[in-house]
Amino acid sequence: MSSPATPFIPLLILLLLALAVGIGILWVSGWLLPRFLKPSNPQQAKLTPYECGVPLFQGSARQRYGVKFYLVAMLFILFDVEAAFLLPWAVQFKSNLATFWVMIAFVATLLVGYVYVWGKGALEWER
Repeated sequence: MSSPATPFIPLLILLLLALAVGIGILWVSGWLLPRFLKPSNPQQAKLTPYECGVPLFQGSARQRYGVKFYLVAMLFILFDVEAAFLLPWAVQFKSNLATFWVMIAFVATLLVGYVYVWGKGALEWER
């Protein structure tokens, strides 16, 4: 007679194996590789933070940025997330005409939004 936990033994083995692989990767990359394969040569230039090629500035952290950065980021997120809806539809699409027209309406809505944003000049970096 088998116990109620018997079907879960392969799952437990998989979870333990995944945990062991994760810990092993962290151990190798964090302790083994830096100690034996990488020379330790700290310099001031190497230890300073580096952000997108922009040199560090001294002073207040409350520096103002243009709204354009945030606008472009929000538009990217908006169109990227909406484009993510196209993949499941494309995978599931089998020649059903109703879903085809629903997706055409969805893409048309995206296109209207894109034309509106373009017309407002939100995609122009400098005017």
